[in-house]
Amino acid sequence: MHTDTERCVRAVQSKDARFDGWFFTAVVTTGIYCRPSCPVVPPKPENMRFFPSAAACQQAGFRACKRCRPDTSPGSPEWNQRADLVARAMRLISDGVVDREGVPGLAARLGYSTRQVERQLLAELGAGPLALARAQRAQAARLLIETTPLTMADIAFAAGFASIRTFNDTVREVFALSPTDLRTRAPRNTPGNTTGALTLRLPFRAPLNPDNLFGHLAATAVPGVEEWRDGAYRRTLRLPYGHGIVSLTPQPDHIACRLTLGDLRDLTVAISRCRRMLDLDADPVAIDDQLRTDPQLAPLVDKAPGRRVPRTVDEAEFAVRAVLGQQVSTAAARTHAARLVTAHGERIDDPEGGLTHLFPSPEALAGVDPESLAMPRTRRTTFTTLVRRLADGELRLGPDSDWPQTRARLLALPGFGPWTVDVIAMRALGDPDAFLPTDLGIRRAAQELGLPSTPAALTARAAAWRPWRAYAVQYLWATDSHPINFLPV
Repeated sequence: MHTDTERCVRAVQSKDARFDGWFFTAVVTTGIYCRPSCPVVPPKPENMRFFPSAAACQQAGFRACKRCRPDTSPGSPEWNQRADLVARAMRLISDGVVDREGVPGLAARLGYSTRQVERQLLAELGAGPLALARAQRAQAARLLIETTPLTMADIAFAAGFASIRTFNDTVREVFALSPTDLRTRAPRNTPGNTTGALTLRLPFRAPLNPDNLFGHLAATAVPGVEEWRDGAYRRTLRLPYGHGIVSLTPQPDHIACRLTLGDLRDLTVAISRCRRMLDLDADPVAIDDQLRTDPQLAPLVDKAPGRRVPRTVDEAEFAVRAVLGQQVSTAAARTHAARLVTAHGERIDDPEGGLTHLFPSPEALAGVDPESLAMPRTRRTTFTTLVRRLADGELRLGPDSDWPQTRARLLALPGFGPWTVDVIAMRALGDPDAFLPTDLGIRRAAQELGLPSTPAALTARAAAWRPWRAYAVQYLWATDSHPINFLPV
C-alpha cells in the first residue's frame, strides 16, 4: 500500500487508525516516522515519505515519533493472510527465529537461500531480515525499559542484543532517547512491576468482538493448561528458552496482557504468539465489508462486527487436540486432553491461579501406550501417527508452514479428513480462507439462513466470501447457542 501515495496521504490527513501497521509515514523536515493516526498536525504532502515497515524507516535514518509510538502499532494484516515467502519470513521473524538461529536458520526453515530471502524482503519491505529483527529487538527493549525495574544490562540481553553498546546505540538511534531517558519518561502507574510479571497492552484494529474469541478459548480450555479466571483467559506457554504464563483480558481499545516468563528472552516470542492466537493483526473492516456483500451474511455482520478467528499459541498442540475432538463433544475432548496433560505434561507453578502443566510435547506423546487411550482403535492410530510425525520432524506445523503443502501432508495421514485438516488450517496454520462445509454447526446455520446446506453447494456459494471464509465460519457458528459464542461471565 505504501506505493499508493494519494491513498496514504488521505489516510494520514484523516488520522485513520485502520491503516496503522499497513504503512509508516516519514517526515523529511523533522526526521521522524509516525503511524497514520498520529495526533500531531499532518505534515505537508510534499514532506511525506511512505515506507512498508518500521525497519525500512529506521534504515532510511528516521527516528520513531514520541507521540504516536509507531513501534507499538498493530502488525500488518498482510503477514497473516498470505502464505508466500515474504509472509512466512515475517511470521518467523516475529517468532524470534533470526535472533535464535540467524538469517541462515531463517532461510533453511523457508527452504530458500539466504540471498533469495534477503532480496525478497528488501524488494517488498525495504529492509532485510537483520534490520527487521533489529526493529523488533528495539521494541522489546523499550517495553522492558518502561514496564520493568530490570537493569539496563539485563534488558539488553533479554531483548536479544549481543552487547550493551549495541543496545544503547540502537535505542538512541530508533527513539532519539537514551535508555535511561526512556525509563524516566515512562508512566509510573503501571501495575505488576514488583512481582516478576510484565503488564502491557496489545493493540488491535477496531472493531473487535471478544464474544466468540474468548468464548471459544474458554469453552474448550484444557484443565491445568488453560482457565478463565476473574474476567481473563489464562494459559501456560511452552517457549524457546523456558515456559511462561499469560493472562489476557479484553478491554474496549486493547487487550490487557500480563506475562510471567521463566526467561525474559522469550518476551517477543510470547507477545507474537498471543497476538496470533487472538488474531489481533486482522483488518476487520476489510473482512466485514467483503462478507456483507452476501445478503444472508450481512445481518450477522452488522449485528456483531469484528469477529476474529480464535487460533493457538502452539500449532502441534492444536493438531493433537483436533484429533482428540474428532466426533466427540467439547466436554469429551477436554476430558481426553486433560488426561494426557496430567499423565505426560510438565508440571509448573502458578501462584496467581490454577494452572498446573504445560501441554505435553510431541516427543512426550510419541511414547504414549496406545492401549491407554480411551478412544476407538482407528482414532488411536490417527493419534499415534500424528505425534510420531510431529516428533520426528517429518510433519512441521508452525509460522513457516507452506499451507497447501501442509494440507496435503495432513490429508495423507490415516484418519485425517477434510474437516480435521481445515480446522487445523484455520486455527493452527492461520489460513484466513479455511472453510468447514461439512461441519454440522455450519450446515445447520446455513439452512436457517437460507443458504445452501449441502457441502458442495455451500462451498460454491462461499466462493464469494474468499479470501475470508474462516471469518464467515465464525459468523455462522455464532447463530448457535453453544458456549463458544459467548464471553464467559
